[in-house]
Amino acid sequence: MTQPAKLALEDGTVFTGTSIGAAGEVDGEVCFNTSMTGYQEILTDPSYRGQIVTMTYPEIGNYGINVDDLESAKPHLAGFVVRQRSRVASNFRSDETLEAYLARHGVVGIAGVDTRALVRHIRDQGAMKGVLSTVDPDNVSLVKKARLSPGLVGRDLVREVMPTQPRNWDERLHELTRMGHSPIDIKEGHAQRSGDCDAHVVAIDYGMKWNIARHLAEMGCRVTVVPGTATADEVLALKPDGVFLSNGPGDPEPLTYAIDMIRDVLGRAPVFGICLGHQLLSLACGAQTFKLKFGHRGANQPVMNVERGKVEITSQNHGFAVSPDSLPGDLEVTHHNLNDGTIEGVRHRRLPAFSVQYHPEASAGPHDSGYLFGKFRELMGK
Repeated sequence: MTQPAKLALEDGTVFTGTSIGAAGEVDGEVCFNTSMTGYQEILTDPSYRGQIVTMTYPEIGNYGINVDDLESAKPHLAGFVVRQRSRVASNFRSDETLEAYLARHGVVGIAGVDTRALVRHIRDQGAMKGVLSTVDPDNVSLVKKARLSPGLVGRDLVREVMPTQPRNWDERLHELTRMGHSPIDIKEGHAQRSGDCDAHVVAIDYGMKWNIARHLAEMGCRVTVVPGTATADEVLALKPDGVFLSNGPGDPEPLTYAIDMIRDVLGRAPVFGICLGHQLLSLACGAQTFKLKFGHRGANQPVMNVERGKVEITSQNHGFAVSPDSLPGDLEVTHHNLNDGTIEGVRHRRLPAFSVQYHPEASAGPHDSGYLFGKFRELMGK
């Protein structure tokens, strides 16, 4: 027997469908992702904390869920919206169905929604707060709850998804984590080598996807992952050859502790930032950020590489961007978005530091921008 579910937006719009996953009620900012595949990477991307994600591709769940494609140990998004969920996972790699995975992790979802109408509404009116519920059938009540929900602006969501202790990235420990075991924490300042590597990268985890650490390790780096609240002294005490600033959820401007750390590290170690890390690096250099009307989320965003004069198709997930009018003289634009012209990459003119707004590690998505990891290694002189 199917259970009814409703998605109510703060402007009074209500969508009705059927429940998939867990029963309950959640609030968040309603956004959409245009990827045709990669739904489990989206579910487990910590950057979606506080968001109700709508998939534009009409059928979701057809290849199930498997442990190899997770980007963190559990889902982080607030809720999940699809047009049609596949009841059968027709793929040999599948370990369980999407619906079973959502239920096991307590994720509230809704199917049967006219996602095309929902996405067009968000594109016209802008991303807005919403409530997804299987327990409250009253439209007026749900809309009121949506209007009273906190939203994303001004909130520090990084503290909800970042690790609590430093740890050495080790693929063996990563495998254990994927299978449901707790990762082995390594005491601060005492991360051990997992092999012969010629560069030590300290990765600041604001909600980092696993595939980022894997990319850094695969190019020959020893990777120490530290919480997003780490201070400059704590980071530099690890004697990094380079500092990586990860992706993460929400509004970058409330993260003053991260901005201060980056400002103090600049010039003392090469820096590479992705997504939220890009915004934080820009803020540390004196720029400002603003909230996009409906964000960039999908694996098909066209970006112009100004230096190369080439277009890269990129994977993206962000609702904020760096304001071009606020860009300080120390930063120059290296990439821009071909859909709306927003800044997609910057480089410091004097110091060894650069960042991009998108996800060169892909997972899921195109691999056009994988060269950026090699650029980081060159910047470290390794």
